[in-house]
Amino acid sequence: MVELMSELDSMEQMVVKAMQEIGATKDASPKTADDIAKKCNRPKGLINNKLVNLIQKGVVKRIAREKAAGYYLLHKI
Repeated sequence: MVELMSELDSMEQMVVKAMQEIGATKDASPKTADDIAKKCNRPKGLINNKLVNLIQKGVVKRIAREKAAGYYLLHKI
């Protein structure tokens, strides 16, 4: 997974680090894009775009929920 971090752009790396720090590391503890945006101190729209990229790269999983989708990391880095 360490090699994968080098394939991510700096914002994607920031999102992954923020997700680790707030505990979005397993399906039992997904976090919202709002939670991640607050931790990164970046606009939610930017974070959503990066989350989509990370999902496409197989780093993040999205869970549809009633109010807001949850996201968690698929791999430990």
